[in-house]
Amino acid sequence: MKTKLTDLASVIRSKNSGPYELTLDIIFNDFDGFDRVNKGMFINEELICSLYSITPDQIVSIIAYAPARAIKATIKRPICSGSLGDTDVYGAQQHAPLLGLEFDI
Repeated sequence: MKTKLTDLASVIRSKNSGPYELTLDIIFNDFDGFDRVNKGMFINEELICSLYSITPDQIVSIIAYAPARAIKATIKRPICSGSLGDTDVYGAQQHAPLLGLEFDI
């Protein structure tokens, strides 16, 4: 049975991590949901590359932090924040690809 990430996480957001990086945060409703996704290694390099059309060298880190029931992925921004052509200065709209995720757990 598929489980939607939006049913497991109370917060799914993105934000700038400096002018050259973007951070994606997933904060789970409870430790059970966090454990199931984290132990299944569903949020991984291959998934982030696929969702954001990037290569592995553009991923800065993917970190699971159990005390906060959170997984954080940091990627390089395609364009410096605020530069000509940047469409999201604050990086606050870049979490949308995460919203449709479903996992077999």
